[in-house]
Amino acid sequence: MALDWLQRIGPSKGEFLIEKVAMAYTLLTSIAIVVLYGQMDHPMLMLLERLAIVVVTLALVVVYHKYPCKVTAFLRVGFQLALLSYWYPDTFEFNRLLPNLDHLFADAEQAIFNAQPAYWFHRCYPQMWISEPLNMGYVAYFPLIAVITCWYFVKHFDLFEKIGFVLTASFFIYYIIYMVLPVAGPQFYFPAIGEENVLAGIFPAVGDYFNLHPELMPYTEQGQGFFYHLLELSHEAGERPTAAFPSSHVGISTIIMLMGWRSSKKLTLWMLPFYILLCISTVYIQAHYLIDIFAGWISGYLLYVFTSWLFRKAA
Repeated sequence: MALDWLQRIGPSKGEFLIEKVAMAYTLLTSIAIVVLYGQMDHPMLMLLERLAIVVVTLALVVVYHKYPCKVTAFLRVGFQLALLSYWYPDTFEFNRLLPNLDHLFADAEQAIFNAQPAYWFHRCYPQMWISEPLNMGYVAYFPLIAVITCWYFVKHFDLFEKIGFVLTASFFIYYIIYMVLPVAGPQFYFPAIGEENVLAGIFPAVGDYFNLHPELMPYTEQGQGFFYHLLELSHEAGERPTAAFPSSHVGISTIIMLMGWRSSKKLTLWMLPFYILLCISTVYIQAHYLIDIFAGWISGYLLYVFTSWLFRKAA
């Protein structure tokens, strides 16, 4: 007797909605690359990568229709979710062409809090017993996405396509914002302007500085435990001076918590400590200004409502 996840299910007609939104985003960014071709760093490679994504997406649709079961459905949704880590640094290739806006956000932070919370937080609390749990919270981001995806796959397969769509569509909306709103965040901006300016509350515009200086310096020399090194490895692999406002880490993890709450209160309570640590850590490691976190909470809730409504209308 076949395992439950290999049992045949009725095939969905054509593409899943998650694939439709992914193809729409691929087309939109491809058009942008063609229009900005002469200004892009490696436009031909970006276009070829998009072509490969389309080919693999269509191949997975064909495989699913030849053998429509839960495992092939999981591959279709899982592939699009896995690509989100590819699309993230891709936003930098677009916003690097625009003048940086960090000085405006740092000025706003200074006006609201009379200080820079992202600068002082980890300097006031460098102890490993504080830094390591917060580093763990930050690197829990993608595991939380995997947990909620697998939970719905196993427990609520009828909603599996929906949660994949909500997550992917929300990510793409954030990515479009990041393409046109070039804010790098304190971890890039503060080293660029110098510590003396940060301490004096002076935040000069840096123009296209990050177009030529995308490197990221370690946020601390202390508390170098296991999760610190794991965080640094992830930064080396994909971090770019982009995506500071609003915080998609906070926004997407808020969506995950809402999804968890709709399905299982116990699951939500299990994820809650990681969610809290993640939200705090984004300021602690200087990835975000504090105002980015508030914007992440608000945008996360609004995107959950909007993308859920969009799925119902399009399904």
